[in-house]
Amino acid sequence: MTSQASQAEAPLLSVQDLKIQIQMDNGLMRAVDGVDFEIKKGKTLGLVGESGCGKSLTSRAIISINPKECEATGNILYHSDSENVDLLKLNPRGKQIRSIRGRKIAMIFQEPMTAFSPMYTIGNQIMESILIHRTKDKKEAKRIALEMLSKVGISDEEKRFNQYPHEFSGGMRQRAMISMALSCNPELLIADEPTTALDVTIQAQVMELMKGLQKEFGMAILLVTHDLGIIAEMCDEVAVMYLGKIVEQSTVGEIFKNPKHPYTKGLLRSMPRLGGNRNARLESIEGTVPIPINMPPMCGFYDRCKDRIDGICNTRAVPKTQISDNHMVRCFLYADEGEGK
Repeated sequence: MTSQASQAEAPLLSVQDLKIQIQMDNGLMRAVDGVDFEIKKGKTLGLVGESGCGKSLTSRAIISINPKECEATGNILYHSDSENVDLLKLNPRGKQIRSIRGRKIAMIFQEPMTAFSPMYTIGNQIMESILIHRTKDKKEAKRIALEMLSKVGISDEEKRFNQYPHEFSGGMRQRAMISMALSCNPELLIADEPTTALDVTIQAQVMELMKGLQKEFGMAILLVTHDLGIIAEMCDEVAVMYLGKIVEQSTVGEIFKNPKHPYTKGLLRSMPRLGGNRNARLESIEGTVPIPINMPPMCGFYDRCKDRIDGICNTRAVPKTQISDNHMVRCFLYADEGEGK
């Protein structure tokens, strides 16, 4: 392998044994419990799972914006051309993390109406990030802001620059949020449910926009979602998350063609498919996600799993099993097929 190819495959971000705990009145909540993944330069990793599984806490921990009640341990290693740093060890309010947050790692939030301040114009808020990270020249900052509004498909950008968030439609606000996130040419874009509040047509437009801008800027993307259709369209690799743990991880093609974990299989069976029986009922995963407070060492999916093994799945922690070089599953059904960890 050439050094150039090796560099292309090198991870931009490595999350190692990330745990996020929250002390509640009735016990300790392990909201994120030993998460590991890597994001390679220029690639897209999808983090998929039901609401409450810890996806957003995991993504926000990367740029240290979780509430102070969240106690995080582990390592989040950021490998840039100019520096290698453990983001989790930095002061959340310190100068070093602020030089990375927004500049090298940017984030698109689920609902831009709450992410934008209603008190300032869209242009003012995009310019603020540019003035902090790229240039102190206000004319240059405005030029960059107008250019970014144009790149994300907002027409009449001079007029829109001076408008307030409430004057934008939902799709336009999401485009403006993307323009603000990309205004400083980040190496990693974190997109937390970027299309949840949008209708299907606008969702498709936003996804196409993100793919085009990724190709133009060469950035990596961490896409947080519960929508497997978006995962199939956007991602190179997928990490399936349940109850604070990654239960399966592989390439998109492998996950869709050869799912292993009962939860992953349930998610895929619940998806409507083109060409399927119109009268067939979609399957659902029975039960609800338990609250991870004072959880004993056992499989978190045990109560909902049709393939559970009594006396094993409910009595001990589930090891990781490496099915192949690029396919990991956390399930006792496959514990003998690979090297457990």
